[in-house]
Amino acid sequence: MVNTDCIEREVTIKAPIERVWEALTKAESIGMWFGDGAAADIDLRVGGVMVINHGEHGTYPTLIVAVDPPRAFSYRWAGGYPGDLATEVNSTLVEFTLRSTPDGTILHLVESGFDALTIPTDRVETGGFESHSKGWTGVIAKFAQYVMGTDKTPLVSSS
Repeated sequence: MVNTDCIEREVTIKAPIERVWEALTKAESIGMWFGDGAAADIDLRVGGVMVINHGEHGTYPTLIVAVDPPRAFSYRWAGGYPGDLATEVNSTLVEFTLRSTPDGTILHLVESGFDALTIPTDRVETGGFESHSKGWTGVIAKFAQYVMGTDKTPLVSSS
């Protein structure tokens, strides 16, 4: 049976863990590898809010649930509810963990909670499991390229 509740991705980035952490959590960086190029709004603390602009797909106020520099960062993301603050009811949990290796840093991503989520029919195409599963593959690759300096273009175009 296919797991439709959890997405996992992993990439090795040829960069020190501190540089990967900074790109993962700094407003200007988030806006590039995960947004429309404008700096994300971020209150980097547990309970803080990070607002990501995904251009035509909407703006997403995420709720930060873990900040453990430079090892772990996680937040709740209401992918089916652009404009709504993420809560335990309307969102998935996105978790990034970082681990140093002799080759750089391993970034491990898990997004979970799809099975318990009700997504409006008109948002399933962009906010559902399939969309996020495909999306994370490209986003993680883009993130690695961003950190290594080989791709400094925004993920999405502005709306």
